[in-house]
Amino acid sequence: MLRVFAAHPELEFGALTAHSSVGDTLGMHHPHLRPFAARILTDTTAENLASHDVVILALPHGTSAAVAAQLPDDVLVIDCGADYRLASSDDWARYYGGEHAGTWPYGIPELITATGRGRDALVGARRIAAPGCNASAVTLAIQPGVAAGLVDPMGIVATLAVGYSGAGKKLAPAMLAAEGLGSAAPYAFGGSHRHIPEIVQNLRGASAADVRVSFTPILVPMSRGILASVSAPIAPGVSAAQVREAWESAYADEPFVSVLPEGQLPTTAATLGANTALIQVAVDKQAGNVLAVCALDNLVKGTAGAALQSLNIACGFAETTGLTTMGVAP
Repeated sequence: MLRVFAAHPELEFGALTAHSSVGDTLGMHHPHLRPFAARILTDTTAENLASHDVVILALPHGTSAAVAAQLPDDVLVIDCGADYRLASSDDWARYYGGEHAGTWPYGIPELITATGRGRDALVGARRIAAPGCNASAVTLAIQPGVAAGLVDPMGIVATLAVGYSGAGKKLAPAMLAAEGLGSAAPYAFGGSHRHIPEIVQNLRGASAADVRVSFTPILVPMSRGILASVSAPIAPGVSAAQVREAWESAYADEPFVSVLPEGQLPTTAATLGANTALIQVAVDKQAGNVLAVCALDNLVKGTAGAALQSLNIACGFAETTGLTTMGVAP
């Protein structure tokens, strides 16, 4: 978040807060953030945050609400956790447990809704829920077909190759390099991943009466990036030309989401460090499916870049301010 936001010409950084690392310099934990390396981390309390114009929360799920509730209404608060993403308290209880904190405007500006785009709800917002990275990839991949009625939303299957940062930074045997290098491993298997209700919610908002998603993430030995392969049965009578037109039309005016030319496939490397989502779509005639593939950097367009993009809209800056579409390659 700091790396991405540091490129914004209108932002100045106030308190940098933590929990177990209070009193350390930021450079002890993130030495690559050289302009902030000497900054001392303070405690994450409402008292230390309340004087700021913007507060970014990147806390464990279920803990943002207690801090956000103590912040003034005129402070723009962006929560990078899941606390305010879901509209359904039942979904929250099923996938996260505990009390549902509520629902804030959702930070995918390109989200197709019944009345327009997700950015419409972000204008002037003082509370924003940043999206889940996997939810962003799956949503952006398949929503044009759902919104246009070209696919059956009850038969969506999503398989994702995810870099290890997408699974967090916790110290666990399965997350060690000795276990992960040279291996691909599924996780949150069998419909248990917490981004599923978020995806369903997004696609219902794109005019689907109901949605059913089979979602399987697979950890692959790269530090960051998501490659989402999403399929859905094609609606009767729909042609490949109609499918391509729907995807290209949906993203024609979007600065950060691109449908690649036919024959060119997305790669995670092309999105590294950039606020981009690269998409390809095709019709698998033999299977009777539409197949969409989306690549993005889970740490940028997946969350931090989407958060800055949403901040720009909320504050009246140009939506692209401080954000790059150029990936770091090779």
